[in-house]
Amino acid sequence: ELGAKPAFPCNISINSDAAHFTPKRNDEREFQKGDVVKLDVGAHIDGYIADMAVTVDLGQNSELVMASKDALYAALDVTKANVSTSKIGQVIEDTIKSYGFRPIVNLTGHGLLPYIAHAPPSIYNYATKSGVTLKAGMVIAIEPFATDGVGKVNDRSECEIYSLISSKPTRMKIAREIISEVLKEYKTLPFAKRWLKRSPELIISKLVREGILRSYPVLTEVSGGLVSQWEHTVIIEEDDVIVVTE
Repeated sequence: ELGAKPAFPCNISINSDAAHFTPKRNDEREFQKGDVVKLDVGAHIDGYIADMAVTVDLGQNSELVMASKDALYAALDVTKANVSTSKIGQVIEDTIKSYGFRPIVNLTGHGLLPYIAHAPPSIYNYATKSGVTLKAGMVIAIEPFATDGVGKVNDRSECEIYSLISSKPTRMKIAREIISEVLKEYKTLPFAKRWLKRSPELIISKLVREGILRSYPVLTEVSGGLVSQWEHTVIIEEDDVIVVTE
């Protein structure tokens, strides 16, 4: 109704996959009983982004789901101008560990800028020695991840999400057409291959190698642990914090 568009492809990351899974064209995968499903969605109006995530438990992992949810709301309780991101990380870590789980240490919350879905500051999900002091005017996404695994993720080979990081000239006509389409429709926001009119794998890979596109491979917990996630976007004001994704 307000003219919003997707800020990035909907992430539907299941079980040990923590982030960046989005379906291929004509994907026929079905949810299974027992799945832990993370839904991470974003919308923007003229580049101004709201980013949020929830976890849906299709089995018996309610404690894992509550660990990240309670960590988010505990973090929101301490989030305000002049608070350090290290304090937010401490609260997230303490809350997740109180449930007997671990935070994922190499996934973070983040700032949001026009047409930039991941900007400084990084908001770690654990206590750091130093942090960034929040200032009025900042827009941030607080994003706890909890796991029953070791607490780290790495890339796996599957990748369906990309963003444009350079529009430098390229010789191939189809590559130029892809760049033109992305610039027109998505600018620097992430997009899914299925959103493009054509997306030959070899051409997409070539554009990544040439530093024109950035890839976002699926991130999975290294020990195969289940992962839960919750996220809200907030605007920091001088004397208030506005949660825009409630």
